[in-house]
Amino acid sequence: MLIPYDQLEPDTLTCLIEDFVTREGTDNGDETPLQTRVERVRHALNKGSAVIVFDADNQQCQLALKRDVPKEWLED
Repeated sequence: MLIPYDQLEPDTLTCLIEDFVTREGTDNGDETPLQTRVERVRHALNKGSAVIVFDADNQQCQLALKRDVPKEWLED
């Protein structure tokens, strides 16, 4: 299930994005400041190239590139 990013509380969205950009394996030696990485993700969400996916089985949210999400999820 996809969660519209603009329906999340601003603090919740920020925490989700910060968790994503600081997750082990996501920096690849990149020393870009945290705020810059957060703004890049916000921009991707704004333009629709990234989405928030909710896994009901695990009760967890994660960020994903829209192109990596099954097409049937995008039709709902």
